[in-house]
Amino acid sequence: MGADRGAAGRGLPGGSLGRSCSSRAGGSPVLPLTGCVITFNEEDNVEACLESLSFCAELIVVDSHSTDRTRELAEARGARVIERDWPGHIEQKNFAIEQATSEWVLCLDADERVTPELRARIEALFADPAGLAEGYTVNRRNIYLGRWIRGGGFYPDKKLRLFRAGRGRWEGINPHDHVYLDPPGKVTDLGLDIEHYTYRDIADHLKTIDYFAEIAAREKLSRGQRGVALNLLFNPPWKLFKMFVLQGGFRDGWRGLIVAALGAFYVFLRYAKLWELIHVKGEQAGGGQPVKYGRRGEPEALPAPAEGAAAE
Repeated sequence: MGADRGAAGRGLPGGSLGRSCSSRAGGSPVLPLTGCVITFNEEDNVEACLESLSFCAELIVVDSHSTDRTRELAEARGARVIERDWPGHIEQKNFAIEQATSEWVLCLDADERVTPELRARIEALFADPAGLAEGYTVNRRNIYLGRWIRGGGFYPDKKLRLFRAGRGRWEGINPHDHVYLDPPGKVTDLGLDIEHYTYRDIADHLKTIDYFAEIAAREKLSRGQRGVALNLLFNPPWKLFKMFVLQGGFRDGWRGLIVAALGAFYVFLRYAKLWELIHVKGEQAGGGQPVKYGRRGEPEALPAPAEGAAAE
């Protein structure tokens, strides 16, 4: 994205954030924010997610051809829904923020919610816009099997999610993404939470692990990694010990043990899948082009990203 497109291009008079705030019929302020969400078959989550973003002037949902009621429910909440083939997490999220017409962008995953406390803090920020930073980090409160997980490295899990449009972009290695400011600017921690409803149950967790492990293994292969044996032997038990003991997962009881064990299994599975790709399927490491994936982890034949795209 690079350069800021300017306040005038977003319909904000003179770039004045204070004057751009309006109110809904019930008196709730509408802020110069675009709420951005990407979806695929998220009918169980999308309504609550968008409801938590109802203070945003604009809602954009980029949907990867859902086969359930995701689009219908999102449109009923006032979102502009854009249908788009799935190019990967990072690419899809960058496309979403590029569609924003507001001065600011607030990004959520479909299974995340802005808490009332965070909403009130954001509203207070925009009531006095003179001292606004370029971006804001929030904590992510991960809810697992009905309970908030505090240990295992799961909290505060800080994320940069609120930033000026044209300044932030998603980068990283699929499926693990992060927002970076370009050019760098002042980032302030709000110290409040978004809620993340991680998995419906253990079966859903295992399905997601398999999906993400496939993506991670193919990314490693595309980047030329072939060494598997030591990683396969030592990284999973270290991950279990780190999450459950060093990072305090034991404080979350059986849930903490389950999360740590499945975290270790994810590490094991991504290296096992890398071994399978190399030694069973005969795929070659490297080649200079990152692998792209379908929404359920199947490789897709897509062109290489343009120069400067977020793929290492």
